[in-house]
Amino acid sequence: MDIKTAEFTISAPNVSMCPKDTKPEYAFIGRSNVGKSSLINMLCNNKKLAKTSSTPGKTLLINHFLINRDWYLVDLPGYGFAKRSKKEVQRLDQMIRGYILGREQLVNVFVLIDVRLEPQAIDLEFIEWLGLSSIPFSIVFTKADKLTAAKVRANVDAYVKRMLETWEEMPPYFVTSAEKRAGRDEVLDYIEQINKSL
Repeated sequence: MDIKTAEFTISAPNVSMCPKDTKPEYAFIGRSNVGKSSLINMLCNNKKLAKTSSTPGKTLLINHFLINRDWYLVDLPGYGFAKRSKKEVQRLDQMIRGYILGREQLVNVFVLIDVRLEPQAIDLEFIEWLGLSSIPFSIVFTKADKLTAAKVRANVDAYVKRMLETWEEMPPYFVTSAEKRAGRDEVLDYIEQINKSL
């Protein structure tokens, strides 16, 4: 897929204020500081599209970007919030779950996982919740440039092994590096495939 246009559309505080049209939506979510904004910018060929920050937990709203005037890339707040009050964490959690469960246009959730870390309970619990809620999702391993290729492979294999303890099969997964632009074509081709099947 060739991305010709990527336009910021709206930042919504809840699902009821998201765009009213019926174009398919692909949501990106992960733990704070997983490299979500960098990945989105790399996918869209635009360094300034999603706001990157050295402070985790910058995204606090549901951000819609219209891609090729054809589909939406949706930037969701991270979970496992960095330095937030209990009330704020609850509000963000409700907003994320409200969007994921209530948005008919949502066709796939990309769950971002830092490939450098061993499987984290918070990610596994979130993935489990998506499965129990019958939400289609894929996994995107980020920051692959920070490790050797052999270590990336070993860490991905460890993750797959851990997931197959409770899952019958692995969902689609992608290994990416925003820095090296790795995995970009695979993720975009996957989106294109789904769009064609809708």
